Amino acid sequence: MQTPVVIIGGGASGLMLASLLPKNSAIVIESNPRAGEKIRISGGGKCNITNAVMDAEHYLGSDTFVSDVLWQFDQKMLLSWLKQRGLVPVLRKGSQYFCPKSATELLDVLLREARRQKMLLGEKVLEVRKRDAHFYVKTNRRTITANSVVVASGGLSFPKLGASGIGYGIAGHFGHTVMKTAPALVGFTVQKEQFFFKELSGISTDVVVTVGQKQCEGALLFAHKGISGPAVLDASLYWEKGQIEIDFLPGFAWEQVGKSNKRITSLLPLPKRVAKAFLVQFAIEDKAGAALSEEELQQLQTLNRYRCAPAGTFGYSKAEVTKGGVVTDEIDVATMQSRKTEGLYFTGEVMDVTGQLGGYNFQWAFSSAYVCAQKLKKQGREG
Repeated sequence: MQTPVVIIGGGASGLMLASLLPKNSAIVIESNPRAGEKIRISGGGKCNITNAVMDAEHYLGSDTFVSDVLWQFDQKMLLSWLKQRGLVPVLRKGSQYFCPKSATELLDVLLREARRQKMLLGEKVLEVRKRDAHFYVKTNRRTITANSVVVASGGLSFPKLGASGIGYGIAGHFGHTVMKTAPALVGFTVQKEQFFFKELSGISTDVVVTVGQKQCEGALLFAHKGISGPAVLDASLYWEKGQIEIDFLPGFAWEQVGKSNKRITSLLPLPKRVAKAFLVQFAIEDKAGAALSEEELQQLQTLNRYRCAPAGTFGYSKAEVTKGGVVTDEIDVATMQSRKTEGLYFTGEVMDVTGQLGGYNFQWAFSSAYVCAQKLKKQGREG
């Protein structure tokens, strides 16, 4: 079998690329029986597509590389592209664009547009080799000859949906550096000292989590395994090991506490069960604020800078994305083409670029696919 382009991966980036290329110019190979399964479950099926505030600050990766890619196809261009195809995302939570009803609306658009290419479903890529000017893509069913290969295989998150490290293997074979991968946008497991968190499972509260120089604001959700929620998931993007700091009472004015006759659990803007749990840990009685000793007040104030070292993360099965991947210094930002092997391209999550929650990873998938498509279309015309 022969084709101008092989796209490895039928996720967000692969489907967008297939949608943008001329008809019958590519073959998409997807290991799942259906394409876009990760899109279908994204955001609990609600799917946060992009964000009105789009810049490199919201990504882990090379600022320059990310900025240059986003500039070529930003959120406004994406929203326009979707609108032209009948999907008008709605603005929620201030700056986040969601599918109006469910993730299937986005998936339906991508699948409909991608039908212009041949799609091989339930087929796994085993290896990619290059001889002379041609690539040979070997799957568990056949070998395909192509002029160009695009690795849009994603990361290691959601192994139940067929996630694999094939993209990293292909990159390594062609001499690319692959940054160590790890689960990201994922909850933290806790050490023995924080086991009491598990007893608060299901309760959430607004916090600011600090990891190094990065601050992540939003809800923290106490879970059976430890802590999760938007602030924690964003923090996991920047955490390697060691301590994090949690401000459980952002902006709280302590001056009122020492003058109040209200009980501490009523004074602190925390869910009562959470406030009580911390009082137990601090060995402080739930009494009037005015009755607190100076030492007890200082102890309570550590809730603004509560330090703990996560034991680890919930792992790839619970992670929304994978951080790490193919180093972007070895990829041409203007084309997504490998600087080491002509005709080899990378798009989406397989690269060492990972976004925060809020639609940033979908935007990255679509933007990098767009940049790649422009080069492949030009190449096709010249060929």
